[in-house]
Amino acid sequence: MIKLLTAEKLISDRDHKKRLKERFKNGALEGFHNNEILELLLTYAVARKDVKPLSAALIHRFKSFRAIFDASAEELKATPGIGENAAVLIKLIKDVAGVYLKERMMGKDVIRCPKDVLDYLNLTLSGERVEKFIAIYLNGRNELLAIETLHEGTINQTVVYPRKAIEKAFKHNARAIIFVHNHPSGDATPSGVDRQLTKVLDRAALAVDLIVHDHIIIGKDRHFSARESGWIIGCPTQLQMTMRR
Repeated sequence: MIKLLTAEKLISDRDHKKRLKERFKNGALEGFHNNEILELLLTYAVARKDVKPLSAALIHRFKSFRAIFDASAEELKATPGIGENAAVLIKLIKDVAGVYLKERMMGKDVIRCPKDVLDYLNLTLSGERVEKFIAIYLNGRNELLAIETLHEGTINQTVVYPRKAIEKAFKHNARAIIFVHNHPSGDATPSGVDRQLTKVLDRAALAVDLIVHDHIIIGKDRHFSARESGWIIGCPTQLQMTMRR
């Protein structure tokens, strides 16, 4: 009897996974609830388990779809039933999305397409647990050349060296820079240190004829633009960046 019930359960689980895949093939994710999206995703990492309780366990532990994808691999694996393969797949999905959004910026004047920049920054930085300071280097047509992480950890003017930012600009033959860092608290409100750092970086760039288009702070649900607040002084008016949603 136990073997029969086990066989029936395996068939039921297999049929459920098949139905999810068919629904996706026929209509993408239209009509899917978040738990069903997770179930579909887990079918590719969990071969012989019922994915419904695993999806429910993730949502119960992390409370939101977004928090699941912002979680570390170790946090994911601490959820009962979630193994290495499932944790790697979940992390991979978000990282692949970051690569896609980065490539979407390529060949565009990002000053005229600020939404593409913000989409990338919100995906890659808004869920980070530590502060990251990055520089987006642009050519003379404001096209993306490179994105460099200049520092990880507490951000201030003593650890984010202007010299390092400028050296990277020369390395990439950049003509302009967008500076960005995140606030792990989720509050994008700038601090006095943020303002001082912006001034230091802006002046250093101006001294070597580099344009600083903006210094953006990424929070959980909003961002702050130093340009919009009148902090940046070293950029001609006609090249001002308007990083609005």
